[in-house]
Amino acid sequence: MAYLEILIGGLAAFLLGFGWYTALFGKMWQAESGVTDEQAQSGMAMTHGLAFLMMCVMSFQINYIISFHELADQTFVHGAFHGLLAAAFLPVPAVAIHYLYQKKSLKLFLIDAGYILAFCALSGGIMSALKLGVV
Repeated sequence: MAYLEILIGGLAAFLLGFGWYTALFGKMWQAESGVTDEQAQSGMAMTHGLAFLMMCVMSFQINYIISFHELADQTFVHGAFHGLLAAAFLPVPAVAIHYLYQKKSLKLFLIDAGYILAFCALSGGIMSALKLGVV
């Protein structure tokens, strides 16, 4: 397993998040989450830095699963499939549990869970297609 794949997978997830939480669902997410503009702007370096680290951690786990498959099977679609499955069975249910107890809206859950599913699929697809772990 090449660690560059994990960084690239994490970066892809981070860039997707930028578009997801600005152009696509930014205002809706902000309204549903109750985060003000001032709150969103405070501590951005720490927030983005730790978020990127967590995206790399999740990418590591997805890449670990992908590495069990033959190199010939490691395509973008194959990696995206494993990323999607990993997201559907681990972080999405965890977010659902937290949102249920916190009485968060279904709309907020769909925005956040949709992002998790999309970024894990994208990260897995990219890491699988790169095949940087080949020696």
